[in-house]
Amino acid sequence: MTSTDSCFRIIPSHFDIFAGLDVDKKSMATTFSDHGTLVKSLRLPNNATHLLNYVDKHFAGQRIAFVYEAGPTGFGLHDELVARNHRCLVVAPSMVPTEPGKRVKTNRLDSRNLSLRLRGGELNGIHVPGRCYRELRHLVQLRDTHTRQLTATKCRIKALLLYEGIAFPEPSERWNARAIAGLQRLSCSSEVRFKLDHMIGTLYFHFNSAALVQKRIRQFCKKDPELGQSIALLTSLPGVGWITAAHAVARLGDWRELKNVRQIAGFLGLVSSEHSTGDKQNRGSITRSGDSRLRNKLIQCAWVAIKQDPELRAFYRSVYQRQPQKLAARKAIVAVARKLTTRMYVVLKEQRPYIIRPEISEAPLTAEETVGSGERLDASQNEQS
Repeated sequence: MTSTDSCFRIIPSHFDIFAGLDVDKKSMATTFSDHGTLVKSLRLPNNATHLLNYVDKHFAGQRIAFVYEAGPTGFGLHDELVARNHRCLVVAPSMVPTEPGKRVKTNRLDSRNLSLRLRGGELNGIHVPGRCYRELRHLVQLRDTHTRQLTATKCRIKALLLYEGIAFPEPSERWNARAIAGLQRLSCSSEVRFKLDHMIGTLYFHFNSAALVQKRIRQFCKKDPELGQSIALLTSLPGVGWITAAHAVARLGDWRELKNVRQIAGFLGLVSSEHSTGDKQNRGSITRSGDSRLRNKLIQCAWVAIKQDPELRAFYRSVYQRQPQKLAARKAIVAVARKLTTRMYVVLKEQRPYIIRPEISEAPLTAEETVGSGERLDASQNEQS
């Protein structure tokens, strides 16, 4: 999560040396610069100990600020530098300014650019989540991986049946125990039978694996009172189930780091893109930045929420009625999802559960108003598990 808050950027006058690091799997290109003419570049092993030894030898007693781009190498380097009382920013690669028209790109030049940009105070860091939040992310990502593979395997089975001209055993085409049993009894050639049995086995594997990971997530959150409290607060929101709440806590990290009510919506890409100039305002579709899986889950939660909360249902209608018919439902539900992020911010910052106001009365939605609510149903169905 990016921020312009002072804890996510540095004041150059408070430091003597600015170290830009371009980190890859085995090594890091490093550039040191000061407020004068010093610019020194070298390559070091991807190891914080080597970096710290070099710094202690050549820049002893000087105030040093480090920066590197977020990527596959994770936050271990950041943790070790901070543990040694150094300031370290981790920046999003897309937010690092670059010179237009520059056609030469190397690790050394990238590290130099980071160092000079850091010296100029041009870089905003991202929020580095604590260890428990990172571990929860691993579990959430693993569950989502199995869920996506489960859905993909179902599609492959149906594609095989369609190719062979075999009807799906369940008339409603729902995936349940009766449908699986019917697939196992289908009459087909030996090779098709072999392929189908293999995919059914894959189906069981991903289903059981997702259930096992979900159980592990619950156990992990029960051991940490802060995680459990945050998830409990988020599940008090209408439409938000345990799965989405756990995913949101994993991605947002420590609720104390949330600085304003717009931060969550911006982080999830639920705010409008804009290209305005002068008196002309030109706003486009949502930015779609951040975690697309969490954004999709939150939109599915919004479909459930408007059925449970009269206030959200009234808000949905007010947006729906102002939009062209073709896009009304889609735009209105995204607006509801954004409103849910506002409520998420409030319950986390104030550490109190949300309570639906019973005095508000709103008529149920019509079928015409909910066109599009059947898209991507897996997330909303899983919320109830």
